[in-house]
Amino acid sequence: MSEATQAEGLNPELKKHTFEAEVAQLLHLVTHSLYSNADIFVRELVSNASDACDKLRFEGTNDDSLYEDDGELKIRIAVDEDAKTITFTDNGIGMNEADAIENLGTIAKSGTKAFLDKLSESQKQEGQLIGQFGVGFYSGFIVADTISVESRKAGEPADTGVRWVSDGTGSFTVEPITKATRGTAITLHLKEEYSEGEDSYLDRAKIKQLVNKYSDHISLPIQMRKEIWPEDIAEDDSTDEQAPTGGEMVLTDEWETINKASALWTRSGSEIEDDEYVDFYKNISYDMDAPLTWTHNRVEGRVQYTQLLYIPKKAPVDLYTRDQQHGLKLYVKRVFIMDEAEQLLPMYLRFVKGVIDSADLPLNVSRELLQESRDVKSIRDGNARRILTLLASLANSEDADKQEKFAQFYAEFGDVIKEGVGEDAGNKERIAKLLRYATSTQDGLVTSFEDYKARMKEGQKAIYYLTADNLAAAKNSPQLELFKKKGIEVILMTGRVDEWAMNFLTSFDETPLQNIAKGAVDLGDLQDETEKAEAEKAQETLKPIVDKLKAALGERAKDVKVSTRLVDSPACLVVGEGELSPQMIQMLQQMGQDVPASKPTLEVNPDHPLIKKLETSEQFDDLAQVIFDQALLADGGQLEDPAAYLKRVNELLMR
Repeated sequence: MSEATQAEGLNPELKKHTFEAEVAQLLHLVTHSLYSNADIFVRELVSNASDACDKLRFEGTNDDSLYEDDGELKIRIAVDEDAKTITFTDNGIGMNEADAIENLGTIAKSGTKAFLDKLSESQKQEGQLIGQFGVGFYSGFIVADTISVESRKAGEPADTGVRWVSDGTGSFTVEPITKATRGTAITLHLKEEYSEGEDSYLDRAKIKQLVNKYSDHISLPIQMRKEIWPEDIAEDDSTDEQAPTGGEMVLTDEWETINKASALWTRSGSEIEDDEYVDFYKNISYDMDAPLTWTHNRVEGRVQYTQLLYIPKKAPVDLYTRDQQHGLKLYVKRVFIMDEAEQLLPMYLRFVKGVIDSADLPLNVSRELLQESRDVKSIRDGNARRILTLLASLANSEDADKQEKFAQFYAEFGDVIKEGVGEDAGNKERIAKLLRYATSTQDGLVTSFEDYKARMKEGQKAIYYLTADNLAAAKNSPQLELFKKKGIEVILMTGRVDEWAMNFLTSFDETPLQNIAKGAVDLGDLQDETEKAEAEKAQETLKPIVDKLKAALGERAKDVKVSTRLVDSPACLVVGEGELSPQMIQMLQQMGQDVPASKPTLEVNPDHPLIKKLETSEQFDDLAQVIFDQALLADGGQLEDPAAYLKRVNELLMR
């Protein structure tokens, strides 16, 4: 910074200082590019005022005289429509001339870091509420063409006050003033575009709304002058014939607190009523319904933070719009930072609402974006574990109300939670325990993998499952016929994400999961020797028909085999292990993705009359195509040429 010079034609005590070249460039960046939302200046200046009061409170523990007979710490915001100014006043620690030059004349130097550096390790815990975000003060230049600061340091004489003024370009001036009270008053002289029209910050209601949004939970009272209706004035002072009447609010000399000055999440859960939790949820989520459930905890350790997390009762309409913004409200030391901190939740938990209040997080210089770090990852992982634990407590509870809540949750969010099987390897087993399905013996989404294992037949070596478009298609699938005959239960998966998720979940509790529509069916001990012998005999007997079918189908089928899984149906399609099913191919194509060609294997039932008819049929090729198309339809696939299929069926019916 250059040496101070006397400003021409001004008070001889007024000194002009020039920002260093690098500082001036950074200041231009701060005021023109750094902040994406002009409203942020309210948050920043209130936060700075709160920091100043916290400093006084801390230093006042050793020196009561610093309070100067004014122990009620507070922040006041005044709007002057005529002067087109907004003033933020605090009665905190304040500054003298040297402090003003050092802290306001240097970017990213609020004085707080230096203040903390002086503290011993034992004192730092006591001073943890004193934050430091650097460039916040300069956000005022987004809306103001000039900022003036008047301040006087606590405990120093009244005539040691200082006035600091700058237009945020290349210089600032400093002069001594007499200030009777300690603390700081920051006055923003608004630019024209921010003092008129919709973007005007001279609207007191707008300022209140911004304080409620960004700083509602600052522990100090934030006050503005009270406004009342003229009729109320007339009623209070009926002898005053000049009392104004009409529909415009009248400003009084009384100051009222406009923030709650108490963060719900900082209170002990035992002190908070359920109605308070519900009201807070509605306030932050804009949801008319009460939440399904919530969890409120303070996490200690290397990373300290408080989490208040809610699970909604209903899924939002944009739940499956993955590029839609989701996330938690983030506070750092009760100062609001951002609405949708998506880095604090894995994507599969994007429906969770709530608040995270951290003791410290690595924010970027504008305080608007989180930087990925070990601390952020730690909070994200902690939030995921907490939600999964909450859901498990509902799912495993013997309480009927909690079981009903889990059923409600799963009906709304069951499919999205499955995404976590592929996205969160560390919690894959936790998530798998929460999944619920219908089965070949039970229609409702009530069976867990644990339930299924408890019902497995003696000698059964795998958890069998089948994916399909819907429950009716799954229950009528030809793939189920052998399992029904032998009384083996099969899990029926009908969600769009199921087959994708099962690529990542190959076993549960050391028991392999097997898709009965992929690869060969090996029932192991559940299939007797007589059945195996009959299957081998059928392979030899039907070999001429199988070879002829391969020739007739050509490129449509990867192979043709005699089936051991069919009982009533003439044929079915099977894909190899690791290959995409027709349903998966169809879903990916609907999403606009290029899908590699995949040919299924046709399995035929040697005991079915239609297959036996092939031996003597004169329309072998047409019948072969119809059998393949019917198997494709039964498997949930789509015909490439429906008209050709109908033509073949009609011709066969007429002969």
